[in-house]
Amino acid sequence: MFDIGAAELLVIVVVAVIVIGPKDLPKALRTAGSWIGKVRRVSAHFRSGIDTMIREAELEEMEQKWKARNEEIMARTGTAEDYAADEMTGPPAVADEAGGAKAAKPTQPAKPDPVRNEPVLPLDEPGEEKGRDN
Repeated sequence: MFDIGAAELLVIVVVAVIVIGPKDLPKALRTAGSWIGKVRRVSAHFRSGIDTMIREAELEEMEQKWKARNEEIMARTGTAEDYAADEMTGPPAVADEAGGAKAAKPTQPAKPDPVRNEPVLPLDEPGEEKGRDN
């Protein structure tokens, strides 16, 4: 930090012994050590405060980016309210070839099963046979 060499340190010690005297030198060194400790504690507290402010600013910036990205994705794929409304009302009914109404196949992707973490596919209508096109 201060880049003091051996020669400079020797000069400082000789001047300190001459000015302060050998009798009061240990007390002066203790006082200087306590002051240096206080300065280090204050500087560490200041540094941690600055680091906390920087971290909070970075978190706010990341939250804004995540929110913008989430809104972009929701605008592209539909909102959560749209999915909730589809689940409550069911798929819209469409007319089949004979003119009767039958429920349309869901257009949204299969949702994962929370227990097995596997996709849950929609059930076929009663009377439909798998693998045949009507």
